[in-house]
Amino acid sequence: MFDSIGWGEIVVLALAALFIFGPERLPTLAKDAAAGLKKVRTALTGVRAQVDDSLGDELAGLRDLDLRKYHPKTFIRSQLFDDDGAPPVRRGSAGGPRAPGGANGAAAGATAASLVKPARVDRDRSVPPPFDVDAT
Repeated sequence: MFDSIGWGEIVVLALAALFIFGPERLPTLAKDAAAGLKKVRTALTGVRAQVDDSLGDELAGLRDLDLRKYHPKTFIRSQLFDDDGAPPVRRGSAGGPRAPGGANGAAAGATAASLVKPARVDRDRSVPPPFDVDAT
């Protein structure tokens, strides 16, 4: 925390404290600061002991936990694709499908029928679109 503070800065801070608080109050402030640090250390030790008692052997498992695998993107990818094996075929920049490794879609096992896009059919504007009452 204080890696960037050198001895010169510490001396300047000590002199500033001496001028601000005075030589009469400075020793009592140092004692109060030391007592406060001791209380904080004791409280942290107590909290650690309570966590060790309540978690027991489970605490070792939590220490070995790799949080990187719970990143949202990694977590979703593992939930979607680990059971199926490889991720699905994606569309390349030329519009044709490609395998994740960059191979052509036909080489990745796609058939000629799956490579053809269905023709777009325009809807008749005089007929209202289908409406599902339960979906709204």
